[in-house]
Amino acid sequence: MKILVAYRGSNVGKDLLDLAVQHAKAFGAEVQLMTSLPGGDRTTTEQASEAEEGLEEAKKVLADQGVTAETHLLVRGKTAGEDVVAFARDNKCNEILIGVKSRSKMGKILFGSTAQYVILKADCPVVSVK
Repeated sequence: MKILVAYRGSNVGKDLLDLAVQHAKAFGAEVQLMTSLPGGDRTTTEQASEAEEGLEEAKKVLADQGVTAETHLLVRGKTAGEDVVAFARDNKCNEILIGVKSRSKMGKILFGSTAQYVILKADCPVVSVK
C-alpha cells in the first residue's frame, strides 16, 4: 500500500504527519511526502529551498517514529490539486492524506480549495485533516 501525504508544513502539518504514521503502521504502507509549487516566475529559489527543508523535516519526524518516507517536490506549473491527483495516479497511491484550513464562505468562493479539488478528482480515498 502507498500513502501520499500532501504536505505544506502548515499548522495542520503535525496532525497530518501523526495520521500518516498511524496509517503507515496499521497498513504496512510506504509513505510518499509531496509538496507542490507553481513554478516559473511564481516560485523563487528560496521558496523551493524552504519547501525542500520542510519535506526533509517531515521525513525526519516520520523516521523518528519508525516510518520511512520518500520526498517529492513538484514544480511543474500545475496547481497543487492537479499535482496531488496526478502524482497519486502516476504512482498508484492507495490513499491521500491532505490538510485543510478553515476559511470563510467567501474565501472558498474566491480562491477555490486544493483539498476540494483533490477530494473530487482523486481515484483513491482521500482523508482530510484539519
